[in-house]
Amino acid sequence: MLKLVDLPVLHKFTLYRTRTNYYLIGRDEKKTFWRILKIDRTEPNELNLFEDPTRYTHDEITQLKKWISRGNQKYGGLRAETTCYGLIGFVKFLGPYYMLVIKRRKKVGEICGHTVYGVVESQMIMIPYPSRKTIDADSSAERKYKKLLNMVDLSKDFYFSYTYHLMYSLQKNICNTERGRNHDETMFVWNEYLTHGIRRILQNTVWTVALVYGFFQQTKCLVSDEQFILTVIARRSRHYAGTRYLRRGVNEEGSVANEVETEQIVTKEVPEGQKIPITSVVQMRGSIPLFWSQKPSVFNPQPNIILNNKDRSYVATQLHFENLKQRYGKLIIILNLLKVGFPRQVKFYPLHLAGKHRENILREEFEKAILFINGGTRRENHLKANHFDLNKHYKSGADRAFELLCADGKEALESINLFFGEAPSGIGADGVINDIFFNSPILNRDEEATSSKQEALKANIFMRQTGVFRSNCIDCLDRTNVAQLAHGLVALAHQLQKLGIRGPPIVDKNTPLGKKLMEVYENMGDAIAMQYAGSDAHIKMFSALRGDWNIVKKNRDKIIALRRHLYNTFQDSEKQNAINVFLGKFKPQLGKPALWELRSDQQNTMRNSSNLNINNLRPNHSRSFSDNLILGSLDLKELVQENHQPSRAGLNSGWETTSNGGWETTSEVGFCEEEPSSSR
Repeated sequence: MLKLVDLPVLHKFTLYRTRTNYYLIGRDEKKTFWRILKIDRTEPNELNLFEDPTRYTHDEITQLKKWISRGNQKYGGLRAETTCYGLIGFVKFLGPYYMLVIKRRKKVGEICGHTVYGVVESQMIMIPYPSRKTIDADSSAERKYKKLLNMVDLSKDFYFSYTYHLMYSLQKNICNTERGRNHDETMFVWNEYLTHGIRRILQNTVWTVALVYGFFQQTKCLVSDEQFILTVIARRSRHYAGTRYLRRGVNEEGSVANEVETEQIVTKEVPEGQKIPITSVVQMRGSIPLFWSQKPSVFNPQPNIILNNKDRSYVATQLHFENLKQRYGKLIIILNLLKVGFPRQVKFYPLHLAGKHRENILREEFEKAILFINGGTRRENHLKANHFDLNKHYKSGADRAFELLCADGKEALESINLFFGEAPSGIGADGVINDIFFNSPILNRDEEATSSKQEALKANIFMRQTGVFRSNCIDCLDRTNVAQLAHGLVALAHQLQKLGIRGPPIVDKNTPLGKKLMEVYENMGDAIAMQYAGSDAHIKMFSALRGDWNIVKKNRDKIIALRRHLYNTFQDSEKQNAINVFLGKFKPQLGKPALWELRSDQQNTMRNSSNLNINNLRPNHSRSFSDNLILGSLDLKELVQENHQPSRAGLNSGWETTSNGGWETTSEVGFCEEEPSSSR
């Protein structure tokens, strides 16, 4: 059986510096080998990386550091800069390149023996030696871009694993033939842009980690004296990412705003060496896939909906649902929670019903879009939609409304099923090894050992999920949280049954287990709302389900609404700029307007935008015993031009070829390395 600690994966790094180079020295978890990445500091406007393919022992790496230090004695020798736990990537604005690293991490859980971490602290390090930096490094524009990048707080809601593809669902990790080849393979990897330069140069992912933005909580539960582990993961898409009023609806590529995949994993603990019984259910949320927008106003907390009718054939809407089918299977079940209002032809309506009328514009158009799409497809491929005014049903009683949501979830689950199998500890590690070491000399050395272990890594698959449950309201936040909880409760009963755990056919929300799941989904709802809207989620519906909705909580909800309104009005624009810079949707250029000078966010996006210009990437492989010895080279520009569409899946799929228009959780299994972290 494969032990994850035996994988040739780098876990901890120390960054050393000389006057002319940085040396990033990484080691595996068991301290059996060390590797070196050399980063040139003499070229302020270029990113020059030199990877040493050698795996050194402790004594060898110690001796090598002495040689490097001795060769640079005139300029202070070799000095330690920082210790880190992963490379986030490289970025360039107007001046020099910067390196982003994970300074501290926190264990938040495990999946099939793979440890999952949350980022606690990150660090940005300028690469060129101070005397080599350009005048642009100290410009006010450069400082503003650095500030924008740092506004994306990596210490909140960013997660990673060294040995598990956290960006994929459990089903995709185990059934790796289901992984997408194009649109979805890195849609949940938020540092894809920051890492694509180093991945292209080195042709591996040895040095980088893939960051997933969203939510992760794992807890142990007890039912009928049987213990199991519950894990809920939310993965936020990077394709049309942004803030509430600046990212609405769909873009031309079919990506929607606030698109989040939610996965609920239930597993039993078994003795070491046995295969792990495990189940998973995936659902997703996303903005109504139409071209629509809202203009925030200080004086209007519910701005009018502007519906753009330029796409009368619903091409972008169809692209969105085709993408869902490619990712999850042909059966797409939609739960649309928008309010019912007056028909659009009604010109006058009571002022207190303006909100209903506002949403009804989208509701009617969404219904038309679904009918239009179904009219051009075979019956078995039809989209199945339920338009359910949750607000209206809640007024007739929260419990009854929730029962109807659960009934809808039960029907959906019976159609699309769930994933159920038995997996050995370390499942999916072979895929990680392949992605890390493709085109790497290390793979050839470990090829035999890896192949001999693959048989032990096979899983028994008894059931697969063959579609997805998609829910939305106007923001895909508050009402959608309740709908996802209902689907999760229904799924949990089925998951326990598959694992042979005795329990009720439906998990009651008022039982200890139901309350625990509600708590987890509330935490997830708060995290997702904070990321998209700048506030916690509204608590009205969850409080009504618990029976503790009162004047105090009503006032708290009003404060949340006010905070959300003010945040969206005054801070959305700057936060959107920060996201655009982090994701590479905007590329700063000398002599061009700065990001904050552009009048519309829609002008901020560029096709094939990249901070890492091909002409500035000079790849080399070297085994160096001093700062002056470099062996071997590779013409990256020629490689890229000859191979525009690499065939590898996963992180090594190459640069993004399309550009879109235009997080902290609690854990009961956490520890923090070096320093404790505070939980939200």
